[in-house]
Amino acid sequence: MSWLLMVAFFFIPALVFGTIWQLFPSPDEPPRWRTFLAARLERVAARLRRERKPDYDPFMALRVQERLGIVADHVRSLELDPHTFARAERIIASQLAYDQLLAEACHLAGVEVQVVAKGDPAERFREEVELASRGWAW
Repeated sequence: MSWLLMVAFFFIPALVFGTIWQLFPSPDEPPRWRTFLAARLERVAARLRRERKPDYDPFMALRVQERLGIVADHVRSLELDPHTFARAERIIASQLAYDQLLAEACHLAGVEVQVVAKGDPAERFREEVELASRGWAW
């Protein structure tokens, strides 16, 4: 019985004091009730918000089409000129730039871009066909 009284005498006040101490924030963090309430309100606000579709800019699509044409012409001219210095590296770099532009065009046209290795000709062809079927020309 004396052990029980000693435990109750020392630990119960420590538990009460620790619980009360948790209510006071440290200087570095906001109060817990405030972060809890903010998280709850953010969930409610997320449910109430309407998703807005991003505004479609036709001039952005036109700009990407123009850039695709320029880079495609550059790749063709590099492939036809056998005397270009560091020709293979230039072709690879130009094709990677072309792939990036294709991915941007696919994003604008709503075509899904699959995750594949960089410079994959099969994925490049698929993206070109999908864009051409949606009316894109470059």
